[in-house]
Amino acid sequence: MAPCWQWPKAPACFAAWAPTPNCRDWHEVRGPDRICCGGFWLRCCLPWHCSWRCAAERANNSTSGIVVRLNSEHLAASRRRFLLCGGSLAAALGLGRIGGLLASAGNPIADNRAGYGPLAPVRDLTTGLPLLTLPAGFSYRSFGWEGDALVGGGACPGAHDGMGVVAADGGVITLIRNHEVVRASGTFAPAAASYDPVCAGGTVTLRYDPDRGELLGATPSLSGTLQNCAGGTTPWGSWLSCEEFVSSAGARSVLQDGQHVLSRDHGFVFEVPGEGLSNAEPLVAMGQFRHEAASVHARSGIVYLTEDHSPDAGFYRFVPRVPGQLHAGGRLQMLAVEDRADLRRGMRVGALLPVHWVDIEHPDRGIEGDGDITGVLSQGVAAGGSRFSRLEGCIATDEVVYFTSTDGGDLAAGQVWGYFPDRQVLVLIFESTDRAVLDYPDNVVLSPRGGLVMCQDSAGEAVVEKLHGLTAQGEVFAFAGNNVVLAGERGFNGDFRNSEWAGACFSPDGRWLFANIYRPGFSVAITGPWQQGLI
Repeated sequence: MAPCWQWPKAPACFAAWAPTPNCRDWHEVRGPDRICCGGFWLRCCLPWHCSWRCAAERANNSTSGIVVRLNSEHLAASRRRFLLCGGSLAAALGLGRIGGLLASAGNPIADNRAGYGPLAPVRDLTTGLPLLTLPAGFSYRSFGWEGDALVGGGACPGAHDGMGVVAADGGVITLIRNHEVVRASGTFAPAAASYDPVCAGGTVTLRYDPDRGELLGATPSLSGTLQNCAGGTTPWGSWLSCEEFVSSAGARSVLQDGQHVLSRDHGFVFEVPGEGLSNAEPLVAMGQFRHEAASVHARSGIVYLTEDHSPDAGFYRFVPRVPGQLHAGGRLQMLAVEDRADLRRGMRVGALLPVHWVDIEHPDRGIEGDGDITGVLSQGVAAGGSRFSRLEGCIATDEVVYFTSTDGGDLAAGQVWGYFPDRQVLVLIFESTDRAVLDYPDNVVLSPRGGLVMCQDSAGEAVVEKLHGLTAQGEVFAFAGNNVVLAGERGFNGDFRNSEWAGACFSPDGRWLFANIYRPGFSVAITGPWQQGLI
């Protein structure tokens, strides 16, 4: 769809068609029905030119603004009304179930009425220890601990991070879990599934029966990688494991256990099959940068990628030559917002930002001559790409791709973005204005009931990390807390309540929420009265 300033000039629909010096904001509103679009004041009309349906009216709680219809219905905001400016674009989005989220966005508040009630310590059905705080009626089992035996020998590594469900068969769930190890203590997988033999990161494939509480197997499926942070599942039943560590073969790299000269380049995405071993071949065409998450848009086969780099980062997409065959190569691109190079601060919740994509000509050149690891980011910015602040989680649905900026926003406490592929529009869905409400969102997953579950990864030793829910009405609430304090249990000692949550994902039937506690590493399977809330 052409930008609004390129549409045919229809006098019946436009109140004024003349550039004005004070009309620079895409979504500035003046009066009940005029919007600023590309330097022109436009008036909404019904029916909208080009068959777009736009209904504009003065908002009940504002002296000027517009409330638009989404899918021919008014946004029903139960407690707050969100003024979604740029009415014609919003009406065309067809936002579906997130219409309510946008309707209520803007002033985030903590509200346990949207959740499942207050949190209290609950004992783990596996260890008997009160590892988590949960609402009444919920229970959980821990499994897959750091140090547990792996199939084929050896001990399970720690640093449990991203995770996804790749299969479900007769009640047995298959998950693939990342281990964000940044050491050169050697691979834990067989040689055929090992990329760089000295590197100790990778993935473990878990077969778990949550109803019986039985771990049927934990098998190493990829190793020889570094800092496998997040990733994502694919529609064809595999897992994309993303390296956050970027380095060159032969260069001296600083790892957690000292300086080492590595034999392979790092900073890539690897594909792990749902069964068996990875071939440990990097998907170089998907770029060499500080990868975080990857999510496949099932209808198009496009893979969306986040970059966890400070102070700026890019949001990317990989357009494969052959959908579903990522090793066949493709084109890496970076998102660019029209006339907005910097999206880290000063953004308006609900603003509709038209976007396009710029090509990354050399996705394999992540390291510049001086050792700078922002080669891909620099290429994108030079081509007109827009900068975010530390991008983390990403989950693609048919209509929207959600992703988080862990320290984005004016408070630097976090943002949730939504990209709409069919309309080429970006929307800031949520921005935290209070660290007590939400601080540093990381991994994100969409629940079967329409809300988002966000893993918290806050800075600071005194923080008790939580899983948060973000409902379709724009309300944030704490769903689970880290309550891990160990005194020799399973060989661990200490207060680990500030250890991050990671890897949240649901079973296909929606009965089980799986997640990881990063340190000491273990996974949990949570179940309970989901029907009483919105995640």
